[in-house]
Amino acid sequence: MKKRKIIFTFNAPAVLCFALLSLAALGLNTLTGGTSNRLVFSVYRSSFLNPLAFVRLFCHMLGHSDFGHYVGNMALILALGPIVEERYGSWRLLFMFAVTAVISGLFHIVFGGNAMLLGASGIVYMLIFLASTSGAKAGEIPLTLVFVAVLYLSQEIVGGLFSTGNVSHLSHIVGGICGAVLGLIHHR
Repeated sequence: MKKRKIIFTFNAPAVLCFALLSLAALGLNTLTGGTSNRLVFSVYRSSFLNPLAFVRLFCHMLGHSDFGHYVGNMALILALGPIVEERYGSWRLLFMFAVTAVISGLFHIVFGGNAMLLGASGIVYMLIFLASTSGAKAGEIPLTLVFVAVLYLSQEIVGGLFSTGNVSHLSHIVGGICGAVLGLIHHR
């Protein structure tokens, strides 16, 4: 019998690079005592005359407050991301990441008060909704998308109304809506 070699494959380059960049941002934040998150890897109300305000719109999704926050987001991104990346392609998925980051960042600036937003939970919700649209055909709305929308969005709306934790329910809702809309647009 011939022995088969087992090799590791770089199966989802966009997702893996995103996870590694987020880990690097977390390491940098640890080394700088939180300064890098405040300057680059979080979004908050500030003047758009500051060039870093535009950088933060994209980079806030790479920042995480601690390793537990990072693992919570990356576990789902690494589980769902390769499926979605295979369906849509790496460049299109990176574009969807960027669109979701900017839209959720802008929503946070307008409606989020004075708090800082960081983390990839908006991307997680985008991937959940993108995965639920993956079997759609032109002119169809999959029932899985309807069920996911009802379950996740109702949970986030209720959570946003009644919880006082450090969870950005608005970011989850915006990420989910971005995923659903982008998924349906790219199926046409």
